[in-house]
Amino acid sequence: MNESMYKSVIGLVSGVLFGSGMVISGMVDPINVLGFLDITGEWNPSLAFVMGGALAVFTPVYHLVIKKRKQAFNGDELKLPTNQVIDKKLVGGAALFGIGWGLAGFCPGPAVTSLGGGATSVIVFIITMLIGMKAAVALQSK
Repeated sequence: MNESMYKSVIGLVSGVLFGSGMVISGMVDPINVLGFLDITGEWNPSLAFVMGGALAVFTPVYHLVIKKRKQAFNGDELKLPTNQVIDKKLVGGAALFGIGWGLAGFCPGPAVTSLGGGATSVIVFIITMLIGMKAAVALQSK
């Protein structure tokens, strides 16, 4: 198998695993997400178990495998972030992400996974997300 095909297979397997996890966990359903974020109303704690399960799997894998590697599984250089500064841009971006998630019930990963369902709300979310990403790039380049 050539390198390009190998990278494509790794990407496909990763995407299928991620998408399957989103669907099985219920994170593609905005009602579940909004129920989880509504801590003062009828709170649905099920996504806390999804996050806890993800951390329980990822944390040992990170410390035992990923942290020691120099290359990703697809052969590319593994570039882990080194910046530990919490600045206005990070806090502002996190706030915008949270506001968008709370208003729409989607964040980027589950929204892309939900595209297959063809719901108008998902399509509108993706389009406005892409517009926001373009606007952010334009503002950063000034």
